[in-house]
Amino acid sequence: MLGDIINPYHLQIISFILINIILGISIYITLSSGQLSLGNAGFMGIGAYTSALLTINFDLPIFLGIILGAVVAGVFGILIGIPALRLSGVYLAIATLGFGEVIRVIFVNWESITQGSIGLSGIPHLGRELFKTFKLTGFDPDMLGLKNNQFIYLLVVLILLLVNILLVWFFIRQNKSRVGRAFAAIKMDEKAAESMGINITYYKVLSFTQGAILAGFAGALYAHVMAYISPADFAYHRAIDILIFSIFGGSELIWGAIFGATFMTILPEALRFISDYRYMIYGVILIAMMAFRPQGIIDVSLLKWFKKKLKLKRGGSLGIGTKKYN
Repeated sequence: MLGDIINPYHLQIISFILINIILGISIYITLSSGQLSLGNAGFMGIGAYTSALLTINFDLPIFLGIILGAVVAGVFGILIGIPALRLSGVYLAIATLGFGEVIRVIFVNWESITQGSIGLSGIPHLGRELFKTFKLTGFDPDMLGLKNNQFIYLLVVLILLLVNILLVWFFIRQNKSRVGRAFAAIKMDEKAAESMGINITYYKVLSFTQGAILAGFAGALYAHVMAYISPADFAYHRAIDILIFSIFGGSELIWGAIFGATFMTILPEALRFISDYRYMIYGVILIAMMAFRPQGIIDVSLLKWFKKKLKLKRGGSLGIGTKKYN
């Protein structure tokens, strides 16, 4: 039966992977225009707290709360992105990291609203709210051979998977559009791009804002998947983790961010049997990668090589090039 296959723990890990993929894409977008931002943890926290507070205090529907959380994070992205244009490289990274820490400190000290370091509990759970809707229609998980908790976690995974597919499709399309080409030109040479008539200010703010919206969106989803958040969830280590997703997987391609988020989420779980040493192994892997693959695991050359091999394999299976002529 389906209930014997599905494990709620594994489904929860998949949920974390899918949320982290959104975070990985958020940093990939800013890096694609040549901006190194470490403020995504702050934007994630803004989205999470906005959605959580709206759904708890004003009984807003979860999906509306999630959208508003992403929008508020995007507004902050514009407000931070415009003055941040004066900075670049490590200076931008330090400034945005500072912004994230300021947001975290606000969450800690604004106890009347955020409950301080205790955090917010009782946040409406995405899966449970959807489960209630299914129940009202007369649907019962027993029809599929599932228990209630299995069905709840499965619903969450399916929703997050659909969101990820739509986001990946959108940004692949964007990369092939005028916007994507403008991002690439700015990343390669900002002055040359400006001399060709590209509005540097507009596209850099657009890139920064898109990254903020995605991070806020991921934060709102995280709040409604966990049903509990605290300022510690959005500390500087979260910003570093988000950066690692893209840098480890490969910052040149969106597939690098997806691979990096997936691998770096699974790795700590896979090493639980040696819990005393897993973070040492985690660090060794990162050091080795920086030494031997500083461009990340997936880059343009690797993708071209893979496509070439796949094309040759398909050609061989169809018998192309096997006929001999005398």
